[in-house]
Amino acid sequence: MNFTSKFLSICFLFVFSCKQANIKKEGKYQKPNILFIMSDDHTSQAIGAYGGRLAALNPTPTIDAIASEGVVMKNAFCQNAICTPSRASIMTGQSSAVNGVPTLGGRLPVDKQYLAHEMKNAGYQTAVIGKWHLKELPEAFDYYKVLPGQGNYFDPIFKDIEGTETIKWRKFEIKNGTRMKGHSSDCIADSALEWFKNKRNTGKPFFLKLHFKAPHDMFEYAPRYESYLNDVTIPEPENMRDRKNNGSIATRGYNNELEPYIGTSIGRRNPRRNYTKSGAWVKNLDHTKSDEAIHGDAYQAYMKAYLRCVKGVDDNLKRVVDYLKANNLYDNTVIIYTGDQGFYLGEHDYMDKRWAYEESMRMPFIVRYPETIKPAQIDAIVENIDYAPTMLDFAGVETPKYMHGKSFKTILETGKEPEDAKKAAYYHYWMHMTSHDNPGHIAIRTKKYKLIQFYGTPLKGDTPQTPPGWELYDLEKDPTEDNNVYDNLEYQTIIADLKIQLKDLRKQYGEDDPKFSFNKVIDEYWDYNASDKKKAIQISHDYLKKVKANMYINNPKKNHGKH
Repeated sequence: MNFTSKFLSICFLFVFSCKQANIKKEGKYQKPNILFIMSDDHTSQAIGAYGGRLAALNPTPTIDAIASEGVVMKNAFCQNAICTPSRASIMTGQSSAVNGVPTLGGRLPVDKQYLAHEMKNAGYQTAVIGKWHLKELPEAFDYYKVLPGQGNYFDPIFKDIEGTETIKWRKFEIKNGTRMKGHSSDCIADSALEWFKNKRNTGKPFFLKLHFKAPHDMFEYAPRYESYLNDVTIPEPENMRDRKNNGSIATRGYNNELEPYIGTSIGRRNPRRNYTKSGAWVKNLDHTKSDEAIHGDAYQAYMKAYLRCVKGVDDNLKRVVDYLKANNLYDNTVIIYTGDQGFYLGEHDYMDKRWAYEESMRMPFIVRYPETIKPAQIDAIVENIDYAPTMLDFAGVETPKYMHGKSFKTILETGKEPEDAKKAAYYHYWMHMTSHDNPGHIAIRTKKYKLIQFYGTPLKGDTPQTPPGWELYDLEKDPTEDNNVYDNLEYQTIIADLKIQLKDLRKQYGEDDPKFSFNKVIDEYWDYNASDKKKAIQISHDYLKKVKANMYINNPKKNHGKH
């Protein structure tokens, strides 16, 4: 071979090597796409991959298929089980005390939409479609098409970066709006597919937040699901009719005198709000039935409506998955499925979420990315403030110092918990006695125990309205939290240690700031001695008098005294 031939061969090899390196850079070894899917109020109990009494009904075959090829996080928790605060923590990686969104009325301005900013800086094309629910427009994203507020289940209106209409929606005027026809789950999936087909920049990895409104209360499902589960009897939770020793003076009152007034219910326990009174199914209930009989009827009706909404989400998710597969995007995309918190499906006769108990504090969290993740079920404790750092880690971005959360990418990839892995999750429900009659409370959850302090005080108050109290659950012996053992002498050392950890977490997350006036009550009832218990009993009596007086004023002809 002469010199010219050798030179050309070397040049060819050099060019070929560079081309191959570039293919790896632009192909399977580039930064992964990230698809974050969140459904409103979709709890882990209603996902087959999590097992439980509903798994045999097979409500989520698409989600289960993703889970079978990825990781199911069994101990993922939110710090505040309500829509807006949880979404804010996911976007900021911060606690509610610091990001400024502790209640449904909170708003997340564009400068605090940190996750979108960081992803964009990392070279991602960013988009959010569906339910946003953070008041301010998601202008940190390259593209958005989001529902105003809760949005409508049918014929939804969207705030659309490309919208051209000015639309009257309830008492608001939506500028740059878009109207769609049909069920919201279908419309949101249609919008995502439209984005993939016509708006995605194929020269960049994408970060898409895809948020379904369903299965949010009041569970309005597409008509095509009307017959789904018609002839099925949904299994009841064992503790729906017998609440056992769950709760305390804080949630049931002294000698259970506040049971009808704390925590909305499935049956008639709570006379103000329950599923025999609200929901499209109410017209089909026989209201002459006994409390016990109508309790079961209400449960069956609302559960079927809920699962029909879930089925609609799962079917629409399949449409998105099928598109990813058909366009060679499925395996190089980190696919995450979650809810914005848990939800009650009849457990302890509760409806909605908000409580620090397992059913609402626990979030579903499923991740599929075959490039680095093997199928597994992992019980490491993670929180919603950790989601942003984890997604940023997949994007090659270190966790910003302003975030409280920490990445658990290594746990997902190895199935092993490093020495500095979280030992506990923190919880704080701020919206004392609003909407669903839940008292304000804080909690710490380890793998073995959950300690809850109910301080019973409004957001801007410094005096308890409902009785303060403490609860402890031994989760190894009592995973369904049916037995409060706070007063059991065998657990006093454990309680003392958990209180130290709880105080440390409150400091770490900025929750102990004296600007929050309710902290005075938290401190006052921290030790919970005999004097504190005596005061709590009197507060229970006083609240009972107040709530009965208010009910009589609002409806003097009805005898509320029997409750």
